[in-house]
Amino acid sequence: MLAWLINFSGVLLSTARDILPILGILLGFQFFILKKPIPNLRRVIIGFIYVLVGLALFLQGLDQALFPIGRLMAEQLTDPVFIHGVDNFTGTIKWQDYFWVYIFAIAIGFSTTIAEPSLMAVAMKANQVSGGSIGVWGLRIAVAIGVAVGISLGTFRIVTGYPLHWFIITGYFIVVIQTFFAPKMIVPLAYDSGGVTTSTVTVPLVAALGLGLAETVPGRNPLMDGFGLIAFASLFPIISVMAYAQISQFINLRRAKKQTTNKNIKSTSNQGANKEE
Repeated sequence: MLAWLINFSGVLLSTARDILPILGILLGFQFFILKKPIPNLRRVIIGFIYVLVGLALFLQGLDQALFPIGRLMAEQLTDPVFIHGVDNFTGTIKWQDYFWVYIFAIAIGFSTTIAEPSLMAVAMKANQVSGGSIGVWGLRIAVAIGVAVGISLGTFRIVTGYPLHWFIITGYFIVVIQTFFAPKMIVPLAYDSGGVTTSTVTVPLVAALGLGLAETVPGRNPLMDGFGLIAFASLFPIISVMAYAQISQFINLRRAKKQTTNKNIKSTSNQGANKEE
């Protein structure tokens, strides 16, 4: 317990040092530019203490839980004993052998995105501004699917060693094409959705997973191959959200067209019946 308190005190001091410049800028603008006192000073001070302690606890949790879990899962899923059933495997390792790595990447990408606080906030605001036309859960699930696919594809890249820019350039090429055809109201939200996914919950696990894979997969370099998963997690939600909007638009147009056709048929039948009478 004493060792934990000493370690936490160090993290708390480091966090305070990082936050002080932000506090200095806010106070500087408030007193020297706006030249007004801080309203509700007591609440502001209490809130600042909450932020300081909360960030310190979060960083401590990352160091003790999330980073080790991501690295440990990568090591276990790439262990030759788990993959081939033998400790000293001398055969050729194929990308198909890491099937469970891709499944784990999909699962962890989807679940961490659903739990992402920043995505919840954006989804609720989008629902309010759009008057309910953009569903909270629809947006969250669309983004989560994009992150899941992106991280899974990123782990495939680490396993195979293919160049990162091949995937990123292709992905943004798809994004540019989608931008021209997706509903205009969804495009800015889709671009923002790619950013909010890479936040407090997703980044630590994804980064640890990438580094763990690069350290355990034969022939991979942690510095060259261990990073890049976060770029996949930022890119593919843009694609999935615009695809979700395009599919919804197509379904709505098809439904409206079908309703119009049925009305025309019904109107024609009524006219024919009137003429017979």
